[in-house]
Amino acid sequence: MAGEDPLRVVVIVASTRSGRFGPTVAGWFVGRAARRGDMVVDVVDLAEARLPETLADQDEAAPPAVRAVSRRLAAADAFVVVTPEYNQSFPAPLKTAIDWFYEEWQAKPVAFVAYGRESGGLQAVAQLRQVFVEVNAVPIRSCVSLRCYWEWFAADGSWPRAGAGFVAEAGVTLDQLAWWGLALREARVRRPYVA
Repeated sequence: MAGEDPLRVVVIVASTRSGRFGPTVAGWFVGRAARRGDMVVDVVDLAEARLPETLADQDEAAPPAVRAVSRRLAAADAFVVVTPEYNQSFPAPLKTAIDWFYEEWQAKPVAFVAYGRESGGLQAVAQLRQVFVEVNAVPIRSCVSLRCYWEWFAADGSWPRAGAGFVAEAGVTLDQLAWWGLALREARVRRPYVA
């Protein structure tokens, strides 16, 4: 709609490993989103967020790092999780990040950009769909799956090289994320979500 506020999208970089590829994938996807006029993107890199590994009790105050990320997630209308697949699943720091929060995820769509070997991260995505449903988020159907991502480097060392088929997947995923993000934002305004 004309005059509608842009969708606030938080892109979460899930890998915290040394030498990780996640920031490259996230940078590419954020670039695709930036070409649109209907989204503003905030990147939360879990390697930089430094969320504690041990969760607090419900009656304990949240640590400063958790409060800082909480504000960013709460302000979001939608999420994109950029995740590798490790041993047929997603990284442990991502699960910890999901578990630190609850209301921040509710009634908001989540899209996935996954990368890995031949599975393209789809096994990690299948598990993440279950986890996000449990915190009352809305995983969308489309996702970006980067199979054997290391094969997509261009001769000059840039990534991805021209002609990568997953560019179309990114477009469909962003379209669906925008639809669900706007629909759920409007629904939350009309009637606050009750868990």
